Amino acid sequence: MTGAGEAEALRRRLGRVGVWNSSLSGQPASVGREVAAHIESLGYGALWIGETPTGKEALTHAAILLGATHRLTVATGIANIWARDAVAAANGANALSEASGGRFVLGLGVSHAPAVSARGHDYRRPVAAMTAYLDAMDATEYGGPLPEPAPRLLAALRTRMLELAARRAQGAHPYFVTPDHTARAREVLGADPVLAPEQTLVLDTDPERARGIARRFMSLYLGLPNYVNNLRELGWSEEDLAGGGSDALVDAVVVWGEPETVIERVQAHLDAGADHVCVQPLADTPRGLLDSLRVLASAGLVAR
Repeated sequence: MTGAGEAEALRRRLGRVGVWNSSLSGQPASVGREVAAHIESLGYGALWIGETPTGKEALTHAAILLGATHRLTVATGIANIWARDAVAAANGANALSEASGGRFVLGLGVSHAPAVSARGHDYRRPVAAMTAYLDAMDATEYGGPLPEPAPRLLAALRTRMLELAARRAQGAHPYFVTPDHTARAREVLGADPVLAPEQTLVLDTDPERARGIARRFMSLYLGLPNYVNNLRELGWSEEDLAGGGSDALVDAVVVWGEPETVIERVQAHLDAGADHVCVQPLADTPRGLLDSLRVLASAGLVAR
């Protein structure tokens, strides 16, 4: 179980609001550096980076972004446990923590069966696989200088993985969730572990256009059992899950509208028990991403 002191230090490091993004993994390193520096200048506490089979390796990508910033925390959201063995993850995370002055957070996840199979692995029982991975990480002896070990969070949606996050990590990083899920996750985790959910958003007040953007984003995740089963557990019906998602489901997962509406949703997560919320603006370009983040910062989001 995480200690209260470790969790509190991580809360301070992350701040209340951060940014989640996977598209930078496909951009030139120079663009990633520029975007990260801008995000830092806007006052966001952390930048969470996704890992895909076709993008930059997560720890290498984190090193690029940490080198371009001075205060910003960089977190993997998430590093796939099937992409590197536990020794590499432990040693890499500790090296990044030492080099950055403690600004790196290792988010770990079991990914999804199709992605794991494409790597040539057998997708075993997720909780058992993660437990074995954490055991191997904890058994690793790191020989380099290490003023502060890298904290770790688990990508956790349902009860058993959340319980594992409470026992074996500093907390949880749920993705594709609602404030209702945040409340449930806090109940399972207990008071001390860090809870850092992701919140997707569209800054557009036209319902048809905003929901169209949201549905295109959601189409991938509504085809993955991990996310669909979590939504079922939250009470969403088969009708809600079909056809790209009902309007009610789309609105619950992806907040759209004015900046004030986004800020209200972030606050709903915080009120439900989140310590940190990482927002994901849906944007086609790095410039569009920064434009959305700038508007939200000006509206007071980073002052949460």
